[in-house]
Amino acid sequence: MQITFLGTGSMLPTKERNGTAVLLSSRDETLLFDCGEGTQKQMRIMGIPVTKITKILISHWHGDHVFGLPGLLLTMGASHYNKTLNIYGPKKSKQRFADLQRSWIPQEKISLLLKEVSKGIFFDGAYFHLEALPLEHTTQVIGFSFVEKDKRNINIEYTKQFGLVKNPLLRDLQAGKNITWQGKKIKVSAATTLTKGKKITFLTDTKMCANAVRLARNADVLICEATYDTTMQEKAKEYGHLTAKDAAMIAKKAKVKKLIITHFSQRYKDIKALEQEAKQVFPNTIAAHDFMVYKV
Repeated sequence: MQITFLGTGSMLPTKERNGTAVLLSSRDETLLFDCGEGTQKQMRIMGIPVTKITKILISHWHGDHVFGLPGLLLTMGASHYNKTLNIYGPKKSKQRFADLQRSWIPQEKISLLLKEVSKGIFFDGAYFHLEALPLEHTTQVIGFSFVEKDKRNINIEYTKQFGLVKNPLLRDLQAGKNITWQGKKIKVSAATTLTKGKKITFLTDTKMCANAVRLARNADVLICEATYDTTMQEKAKEYGHLTAKDAAMIAKKAKVKKLIITHFSQRYKDIKALEQEAKQVFPNTIAAHDFMVYKV
């Protein structure tokens, strides 16, 4: 699984930071979290075809999180995108998207489905599910978690002792069921090993709230906005954002393994200070930068 940061800025792009957009690639799925202005250009620079995207998750409809959608969808159509694109967003997303579509004339339409979500699991696939919780900002906003399902692997050396090789009963073991073979009971605990699935949580934009901690609970990676430093605490509260310290507090309370901060205000030329501020509370923190790739 791989996380690619296409844009790590906030409202205004800078020379170094594009608008918010994060790609999560896992097996045959590529999920795009938010789509700031210029997202498709960032993908082109990295050599990632837009046709790889299978799902787009929109946290909210502020312009810096969605202004990249028209260009991206235009290029997907021109590139003969042949799948159904699934788009997820908060309540009123269908109306917001319809309003946005009226701003251009699509030459090549693609098949897409838009679903409004609020809380809980909203997609349950073969090997992962997606869940959401509402956060607190100046408009309706949701956070997302990508959760891999646990996987059972057969202990081949053990099952060989019973002559079980390429047998349909192995599927039952992988499903977590004890089996009986030639009069002998074979227990799941001995015949398989369980690999815990990974959890990736995406929080932006929000102020400190209980749902941020709840959604990020035990995440392997928390991708979280850190728009300001603590000297700008009052401005952060006014505009419904987090400081780097706030992001670190969420990571600590949620007991995540890794914190990656992003969505930095244009006022910061150097984000090392934000990274250091977060590390004082949660040491396992790194600050994202455009084109950063993180393998999970």
